[in-house]
Amino acid sequence: MTARGAVTERAAPDLRLVGPAATVWGVSALLLGLRGAHTAWVLGAALGLALLAVVLLLRGRGRVLAALLLSAAAAAFSTGLAGAALAGGPVPALARAGHPAEVELTVDTDPHSRETDGATTLGAVVERVSVADSGVATRTPVTLVVRGQAAAAWLGLLPSTRVSVTARAQLPGPDGRPDIAATLLTVDQPRVLAPPSTVQRAAGALRAGLLRAVAPLPAEERALLPGLVDGDTSAMTPELDEVFSATDLTHLTAVSGANLSVILVLLLGRASRARTAERGGLAAHIGLPLRATALGGALLCVGFVVLCRPEPSVLRAAGTGLIMLLGLATGRRAAPLSALAGATLLLILGDPALAHSYGFALSALATAGIVTTAPRWAEALQAHGCPHRLAEPLAAAFAAQAWCGPLLVLRAARVSLVAIPCNLLAELCVAPATVLGFAVLAVAPISLILAQWIARLAAVPVALLIALARFGAELPGAEIDWPGGWFGAGLLIALTCALVAAAAFLRRPLVAVLLALCLLLTLLRPAPLARFATGWPPDGWRVVACEVGQGDALVLSPGGAPDTALLVDAGPDPHAVDVCLRALGITVIPLVILTHDHADHVEGLPGVLRGRRVGAIETTTVDEPATEYAHVRRWAAEAQVPLLRAARGERRTLGRLSWQVLWPDAADPTTPRGPNNASVVLLVTTPGLRVALLGDLEPPAQQRLLADLADFPALRGVDVLKVAHHGSAQQDPALLAALRPRLALISVGPDNRYGHPAPVTLRLLRSLGTAVVRTDQQGDLAVLDTDGHLAVATRRP
Repeated sequence: MTARGAVTERAAPDLRLVGPAATVWGVSALLLGLRGAHTAWVLGAALGLALLAVVLLLRGRGRVLAALLLSAAAAAFSTGLAGAALAGGPVPALARAGHPAEVELTVDTDPHSRETDGATTLGAVVERVSVADSGVATRTPVTLVVRGQAAAAWLGLLPSTRVSVTARAQLPGPDGRPDIAATLLTVDQPRVLAPPSTVQRAAGALRAGLLRAVAPLPAEERALLPGLVDGDTSAMTPELDEVFSATDLTHLTAVSGANLSVILVLLLGRASRARTAERGGLAAHIGLPLRATALGGALLCVGFVVLCRPEPSVLRAAGTGLIMLLGLATGRRAAPLSALAGATLLLILGDPALAHSYGFALSALATAGIVTTAPRWAEALQAHGCPHRLAEPLAAAFAAQAWCGPLLVLRAARVSLVAIPCNLLAELCVAPATVLGFAVLAVAPISLILAQWIARLAAVPVALLIALARFGAELPGAEIDWPGGWFGAGLLIALTCALVAAAAFLRRPLVAVLLALCLLLTLLRPAPLARFATGWPPDGWRVVACEVGQGDALVLSPGGAPDTALLVDAGPDPHAVDVCLRALGITVIPLVILTHDHADHVEGLPGVLRGRRVGAIETTTVDEPATEYAHVRRWAAEAQVPLLRAARGERRTLGRLSWQVLWPDAADPTTPRGPNNASVVLLVTTPGLRVALLGDLEPPAQQRLLADLADFPALRGVDVLKVAHHGSAQQDPALLAALRPRLALISVGPDNRYGHPAPVTLRLLRSLGTAVVRTDQQGDLAVLDTDGHLAVATRRP
């Protein structure tokens, strides 16, 4: 539609490369699972497909089919050769032999420190393997894992550095990465054989300058800005990651194709006017001709990939941009869809592992939606009175979400209801943050003081972006559960198509108002309405064992204020415990008790702290594992929540709840050692109900607790028992017999690799006349007590 209201003819999309690109992607994804097996058959099939395509072309018919067959042949040939290269050679042989060897390798990625165990991991290419006084040359991609005291020495290495190390090789498992031949394990210091290249040294200096410039910023802005500029996410906290994930803004936490697009638009102006007299951008303002502009854009793309590392979405954006720039330089029109398809085809042929890359798929699908669906939706919005400046970004946000939604459901069985508005509003922040961030990067080597002032300006849109993500994530209905797997993806596609088909009906004023009201109520989820609609939480609930996977999170109601509770443990997943607490309407937690510092009890803490008032966090007396306790300290400090220590004999009350700490006994030097045996054990009482919570206590500590049972007579014959250690076989029968609970809660993950709960534990509990309920089978478990009668209500999250 033109400004005068005339209808313009829309050129039919050029689909010639779409079929070949999809074929290459599909065949490569299928063959990657072979991991180099049956290579002769794969190459033979590739030759057969190529010959069949040639026959069709010689006969002058079936050109489209011939193109698809040639694409399949090329994909099979490329993936087959790549798999054979990974499966053969000295590195897999070293892994099968099982002994260490001297290895020379070239660092291929930035080293990162793993939070779980402090090990350093990096990607590398093995150049030479020395075995029995002889060396074998190779070029084999691997992942290197460095443990022990030497791990820190690897963190400063830049890509292209050549080093020597003694390592042991380990073949990847069935679910391992398809682009590596093995994982190398070492405890050695790096022995540098050759320094990094000049280009990588320059890129490393720029990244280091950016980090120095953002150092004075607040912690969250200091973490996010480098991610937007050069992809450095090392300072991102799990809590910040979680709020961006809940709003489907994860693509903004690290540099992506969107950031390259912002920089290219700054240089070239809008692509639709690149060959017209009205073209914009810096290149036009300084009078650069088209070919010089295209060359500058190409150099910018290459530099962007080097600086920001060849991540899948960066490669997709750079490949698409280079094809568009080639069209600009040669005077030929390069349609965006053709450029995207061509880039996808070439990139996957060059690196078949991209066919299994989640980031690459998201980037390609989002771009496809923006270049195909968004223009039509924008025209439809404008035809119904939506302003042009609003219609285009609104259509782009809807299209990108519609195309990426099914893939997001495959990754996590949920749908974000705030994704579209959050992504739409985020665009207002991303462009200035990106431009100012790259200005910081460029100025830092010249003047650090000036770069720090620019960084303060960049921190403003970054702070707004963080506030937006946090606001969206804290809405009670920000996410809804959705069926997972291919069924869930297909269901979302069907729903999207149905909504598009019903657009004419949905835009009627009354229908639109009702839909908006329903969406608002879903997002806000007023407690009375949520309880009426779902029946959850049930009236009179006393204890809820949250279904958080393989971990513990128990919520205890003090009565009175329905938004207040005591929480014991936080589970392994911030999202899972957050969903459980939201469903219960809990926004105030005066005390969080972490029984011990294993990940399955503390890693969910960021989800507890998000959007809630937490009074204090109480931990056990043993700070092991040290890495997990460091996480707890950091999260508590960031939320400005005090940390307390549990002490045996400690008594506290909250409303109608009262509890006593029975274990551990820090003053006793003979106390059994280990994090599990240091679990905080609680006896919680509320009118008519006694609840024993044993953490992950193991038999040595259980036996000590049994010996001291005379000091805690109320522990005998409890009403409810949270079974120790997820119902493992490590139980003391005498303690269970003394407790003789009426009801046993087992918090455990489905199909867990530990075999919890153990059959022997289940038999023991049932022999005592105890009713057993499990979160893996029944979901959230709410314990009700009405006039002395115990009941359990369940809810599947």
